[in-house]
Amino acid sequence: MVRNQNTQQNVDSVFYVHPNEGPNSVVVTPLLTSSNYLAWSRLMQRALGAKNKLVFINGSVPIPDLEDLNCDAWECCNHLIHSWLINFVSPQIAQTLVFYEHAIDVREELKERFAKVDRIRIASLRSSINNLKQGSKTVLEYFTEMKILWEVLNSHRQCLIALVPFHAGVKL
Repeated sequence: MVRNQNTQQNVDSVFYVHPNEGPNSVVVTPLLTSSNYLAWSRLMQRALGAKNKLVFINGSVPIPDLEDLNCDAWECCNHLIHSWLINFVSPQIAQTLVFYEHAIDVREELKERFAKVDRIRIASLRSSINNLKQGSKTVLEYFTEMKILWEVLNSHRQCLIALVPFHAGVKL
């Protein structure tokens, strides 16, 4: 099979991989756990977007046929992105992802597993917001903690709104 050297050397191409890029060249912290998917997903999207690789997990670049001249370049990018995804999830989650062949399938699995709206989590966030006290915290520390709680709650609400048809009187 002949590689398409043009796409691999063109820095604007989605197939371009910088010589310094490897499995640890993307950093997303904290690691994905069972409770931080929404924030982790946004951070990972930004990291992949900065590397011009988001298209591999959002479906914009489909899996090529074996005869496609970009097949080798696509495989290289797929392996790289797959390693980035696995390196930035908790070890327990990583063990469940290693046998997927395609990075897009890893993304879909994580989304299916963790992006579900959790009404208990929403109630817990509301409770945390209601019970948050400044105490010995500085105003900045208190404001930051409150802001984080509100942003996480709003993320969950947006997911809930997207999944549940609007009904008058439904309180989110």
